[in-house]
Amino acid sequence: MSSFSPSSIIPLTIKPSRAQFHLLSDSFNHNFVQDLENCHEPLNGVHQSEALDPPERVIIQDSPGILNDLLIDDIEKEKHNLLRRRQIQMETEELEKMVEEYRDLEREMREKNLTPNLPHVKALFLGWFDPLKEAIEAEQKSKRSKKHKAAFAPHIDSLPAAKMAVIVMHKVMELVSVQYHHAGCVLLVDAAVQIGMAVEQEVRIHKFLEKTRTYQSKKTEADGADCTDNNTQKLRKKVNGLIKRRRLKQVQMLLKEEECGPWGRETQAKLGSRLVDLLIETAFVHSPVNQSADTPPDIRPAFGHRFRAISKNPEQKILKNYGVIECDALVLAGMDKSVKHMLMPYMPMLVPPKRWKGYENGGYLFLTSYIMRTHGSKKQQDVMKNVERKQMQKVFEALDILGDTKWRVNGRLLGVVESLWAGGGNIAGLIDRKDVPIPERPAVEELKQIQEWKWSVKKVEKINLERHSIRCDTELKLSVARKMREEEGFYYPHNVDFRGRAYPMHSHLNHLSCDSCRGLLEFAEGRPLGKSGLHWLKIHLANLYAGGIEKLSYDNRLAFVENHLHDIFDSADNPINGNRWWLMAEDPFQCLAACINLSEALRSSSPNSALSHLPIHQDGSCNGLQHYAALGRDVERTLEGKSCCENLRVQGYKKLKVQLEGEKCVGSIPISKTLTLHNVLQLEAAAVNLVTSEKPADVYSEIAVRVHDIMRKDSNKDPAVYPNALLAKVLIDQIDRKLVKQTVMTSVYGVTFVGAREQMKRRLEEKGLITDEQLLFTAACYAAKVTLTALGEIFGAARVIMGWLGDCVKVITSENHPVSWTTPLGLPVVQPYYKTERHLLLGNATEIDHTLQIKTSLQFLALRREGNEVDAKKQRSAFPPNFVHSLDSSHMMMTALTCRDAGLCFAGVHDSFWTHACDVEKMSYILREKFVELYNMSILENFSLLCQREVILTCGRFSSLHTSSTERSFKGSYNEEAIARFHGSVVTLTFEAKQSETSASETIFIWSQKL
Repeated sequence: MSSFSPSSIIPLTIKPSRAQFHLLSDSFNHNFVQDLENCHEPLNGVHQSEALDPPERVIIQDSPGILNDLLIDDIEKEKHNLLRRRQIQMETEELEKMVEEYRDLEREMREKNLTPNLPHVKALFLGWFDPLKEAIEAEQKSKRSKKHKAAFAPHIDSLPAAKMAVIVMHKVMELVSVQYHHAGCVLLVDAAVQIGMAVEQEVRIHKFLEKTRTYQSKKTEADGADCTDNNTQKLRKKVNGLIKRRRLKQVQMLLKEEECGPWGRETQAKLGSRLVDLLIETAFVHSPVNQSADTPPDIRPAFGHRFRAISKNPEQKILKNYGVIECDALVLAGMDKSVKHMLMPYMPMLVPPKRWKGYENGGYLFLTSYIMRTHGSKKQQDVMKNVERKQMQKVFEALDILGDTKWRVNGRLLGVVESLWAGGGNIAGLIDRKDVPIPERPAVEELKQIQEWKWSVKKVEKINLERHSIRCDTELKLSVARKMREEEGFYYPHNVDFRGRAYPMHSHLNHLSCDSCRGLLEFAEGRPLGKSGLHWLKIHLANLYAGGIEKLSYDNRLAFVENHLHDIFDSADNPINGNRWWLMAEDPFQCLAACINLSEALRSSSPNSALSHLPIHQDGSCNGLQHYAALGRDVERTLEGKSCCENLRVQGYKKLKVQLEGEKCVGSIPISKTLTLHNVLQLEAAAVNLVTSEKPADVYSEIAVRVHDIMRKDSNKDPAVYPNALLAKVLIDQIDRKLVKQTVMTSVYGVTFVGAREQMKRRLEEKGLITDEQLLFTAACYAAKVTLTALGEIFGAARVIMGWLGDCVKVITSENHPVSWTTPLGLPVVQPYYKTERHLLLGNATEIDHTLQIKTSLQFLALRREGNEVDAKKQRSAFPPNFVHSLDSSHMMMTALTCRDAGLCFAGVHDSFWTHACDVEKMSYILREKFVELYNMSILENFSLLCQREVILTCGRFSSLHTSSTERSFKGSYNEEAIARFHGSVVTLTFEAKQSETSASETIFIWSQKL
């Protein structure tokens, strides 16, 4: 203090915040929702209406810089508080704003006696709003008994009619606009439940805000009189009176009515069904076709309810009758151009999301937010609600890191996208804005021609339906981009699916979406490129251009960029009317963003000092296979790399050896003369870049080479003996990396033959060289079969592990228990595959054949519920991919945590990690370090122990057999002293492989009990 000059003493008055709404006056880093939850309590022991203490006078000595810092901090806090106010309004007042907008438009229409010139969707909503609102008000005021309302329209009076009307209109239009497979219709059960959920959410917000407003409007008495509102006092008085008369059952019912607990699917479906019924009764459209004065106007219902034979899954051919809500063709017409005017509640946030602290404590400030997308699985929900917070801490922190990443819209890219979209799309991955013309009926009425015509009409209608849905989706994405364009930055709250994979809670414009969305988004924070950043920006551009360039060495990729600098500058300067080099890229919009960033840097006086907001990606190479190759290290350690035929009692590896005998290489990967497990694992690791190499390996190209070799051999066979020879000749010139890529990617995630066939069919359709539908189908079947065969040859070890994981499931599900495990970061996972029970919604809520039946106002609805019997087939087929997904999510979260500690900006898309160009080398080191750390854990061994414990706890099946030294060989580094204490007994957990000639998939567990 002695160093300060007396002359520089500056008196500073710290004034209280000007904000009167104390919810926004908390500290800069805290979650203000916690204050909202306590808004009925005095603030710091002082009620809001009381006078605050006089401001303190603080002496700041010396350094005007300190004063400047304080002023900057104050400005930042004021700015942050303003953004929080706007965020609260976005989450709580958007519906009210829309209601007021419709009322203003109605008022204007009456005053001027003119119909305002509105977009198609808004014009429809304006026509439906008032009749639907009046119908809901009539339902709310009806003299029907409470029992009748509870049976057909529970909670219908829980919101103002105007709000309910807006929710119903927007939700129904949203559902019919995104249907890919059923033209202009939506299943009634889906619409009813979704509307019920939306109303329930708004009811919670509405009640909370009403309580807050009531509290804020009251004046606090100086003597500390009770602040409880009249309704609460009346309730308390009534409850006390009932207690005195010992009418406890009525007390319970009264309190239950006041509780704001979850409504449940049945309540949501009944309320939603009644609201849909009212919409059908009140919503009409009229044809714009000119009619004569004597002809009555063509007015018809906008929506109708009927039963229709459809398949819920487009891949299935089985048709069933379902109750659907269909919209008139006039409703769909023009919707894709004005869908942007619909309500979107879960928008990107203007402030960082609320910190995750529990199952439903985090994310958005007011909107319902759950940390896990359980899709109604009560068992998974129960596990998540009961898990200790300490166990989940790293998962909470990782999601907070993803949510704290600040984004902004790339304005230049948005201008390009909007220009191309306004020009009709059908370029750079944008869908064509025009429909395919319907084929004309043939003039000759021959049966074969008529059948072909009907088939072509059906195909065109399907294409047009898909185009309509994608156009609506594109409009929604662009709408969000336009709204966020002027914002300095915004945030995406994240949650996880049941496997632990992280997703943004906003579903339209986000970095997990398509190329156009990724191109439109960039980090709000810019960082200088530096020398390494400029290097990585160029490599990133080459990777986005793709077409085989991304598989070259780094030097060759840099040379590619240097050789195309003219094209890069032209793309950045004139993306629409230039030579459009960027359109040749595999990811055109992301490539264009990189061209703009690189051209700005190279043209600056100091390229290394240029700011870059562009996220640079580090992607996994067929990440599922990378994880299997790393998991194989456990098996390798266990089997000590001995010859497959000598010591492995694993038929999978024997079969693999037989398949590869006589082969000199798999694809371009050489095979050693003595095939050992180590060789097999080394081959697989090399194929997915887990070992050092001068240039990156490309597993998709390796598979394509192998598929081409197989088809070349098949094409030389006699077609009379081998019919596939003809198919091989048709396909041999169409085999490339793109054809096999999706099947290879999904193979380790359990893709079936049918799934692979459909993938191949879509790729062949895109090539357009096979026009005959029957030939296309048979060619896709053959291509899928050959690709899966090639995969089995190259990735045999991975398939053995998949088989072992699948057979672990057999043991668990045999006793009707789901497969469950805990990820390395502590997230509990329960596979949600149970045989469903149908619940028909009837009036008396009786149970017939274990089926709950409740009636709605439109029809009997069947709600599917999670049953008590596990679906063993789904549990087994889904477990290997789910297990690997839980591991890749753990790796991403571990990387996120370390990147935060290192001061890096981080975003993750499953196996693709993003950061600034200047920080790529740091992140690259971290992600590799975390991958090694993850697989230094005994993951398969730990899962084996978990399986044994699960079976011991649930089955009680024990054996007195003890394992011999030879039996322990399969067990590897398993700790024999590891014990589990359950119910007072000590159980040693061991397992062995059968001595007989059985596969690894038939390996059994044997338990020995020590009392």
